[in-house]
Amino acid sequence: MRPSGRNQDELRAVTIETGVTKHAEGSALIRMGDTHVLCTASIEDRPPPFLKGTGLGWVTAEYGMLPRATTSRNRREAAAGKQSGRTQEIQRLIGRSLRAGVDRVALGERQIVIDCDVLQADGGTRCAAITGGWVALRLAANRLLKAGLVTSDPITDHVGAVSCGIYAGQPLLDLDYAEDSEAGTDGNFVMTGRGRLIEVQMSAEGATFGRDEMTRLLDLAEAGVAALVAAQKAAL
Repeated sequence: MRPSGRNQDELRAVTIETGVTKHAEGSALIRMGDTHVLCTASIEDRPPPFLKGTGLGWVTAEYGMLPRATTSRNRREAAAGKQSGRTQEIQRLIGRSLRAGVDRVALGERQIVIDCDVLQADGGTRCAAITGGWVALRLAANRLLKAGLVTSDPITDHVGAVSCGIYAGQPLLDLDYAEDSEAGTDGNFVMTGRGRLIEVQMSAEGATFGRDEMTRLLDLAEAGVAALVAAQKAAL
């Protein structure tokens, strides 16, 4: 029995609300159970310096947690004067993941920055950020299309992500914190709407795992991402 009472292949309740901020070109608030992440997309009419003159656009991401997103207050990283290694790793993952669903030629020489701010954390924040970040990105691309600033749609596919792991010997979909903190094996799966893999992060947290177990987790992730893509479509 899972601490949450969910079935092994059951996602937490998922909602995605769009247009939640006034000024961003795209915004979405994703809730996956008690994990809530605000995602905004900002269009900049210039690419990063290393892409100037190439005709290519760029999508990048920044990620952060509010001080009381967790059970005890965390010091703001700005106050410490630097980002933690975890934060840097997560925002690079978000950027890589979202770029996999973008035609950078069609985007043109501009940059879209996805800001992902964790309002409340209960496991799976990076996966929620990717899934919600894609919705914000989609809305920003719609702005470009409507304004005639791009001639073809720069979004090539949906991108979603979900965590899976082995808890108490059982493969589970969409771990919350209680499960994630005790999981013997933990993984994050990023996929396109067509079911193509973008990135897989898996590690043995307390016990090694076999190929058959990894395959079972991949099967769970594939079904989970398909459900998240359906939620993205419903939100839009």
